[in-house]
Amino acid sequence: MAMDSAELDAAILALYWRISRQTQRELSRSAASVLGTLRDEGPTRITDLAKLEAVTQPTRTTLVTRLERDGLVTRSPDPADARAVRAGITDEGRERLARMRAARAAVLDAALAELEPDERAALRDALPVLEKLSRRNP
Repeated sequence: MAMDSAELDAAILALYWRISRQTQRELSRSAASVLGTLRDEGPTRITDLAKLEAVTQPTRTTLVTRLERDGLVTRSPDPADARAVRAGITDEGRERLARMRAARAAVLDAALAELEPDERAALRDALPVLEKLSRRNP
């Protein structure tokens, strides 16, 4: 049986919304995405953060300003271009992301417990493929 991309999309979205509804959202999706990028990539120019999310620079600057006010990011001049600003994640930002991840993991653990052993094995076997799909550049 061939897989339909619309079916995969629907299943991923349904799982995402189940997790979202069952976890307290400490941060918006955009804020969590920026913090995740800064955690994974290190200090990043605000213009690059805007490009990654396909938003305008003023939109991303506003978010970074709020995250800085909340103690989750810092700003510093870009050593390669004094006119540019880079944002970096703080320890509190890392801790906030870790708490969000732990909350999502708890929801997934409960959902996985509802599955039969062969269903959990099928998901485990699909993980490398899902990881490969997530790494592909558009």
